[in-house]
Amino acid sequence: MMTLLVILGGLMVAAGLVGLGYCVRTGYVIRREKPAPEVVQARLRRLLAINFGSVGLAALGLGLMVVGLMLG
Repeated sequence: MMTLLVILGGLMVAAGLVGLGYCVRTGYVIRREKPAPEVVQARLRRLLAINFGSVGLAALGLGLMVVGLMLG
């Protein structure tokens, strides 16, 4: 059971890091394209939500890993 928590936590951390990488890559694409300010705001607002979700997912995953290691 504890091993499952650690594995699940590791998968959540990995998914969160992939999401953060997506945010960085998309931010560079937005900067390179230089669209209109309204378009930039809309795209960055969506990107901010993805960023917060990714950080939250990674934090929950780390929490699961810590719990799994402490119980195991």
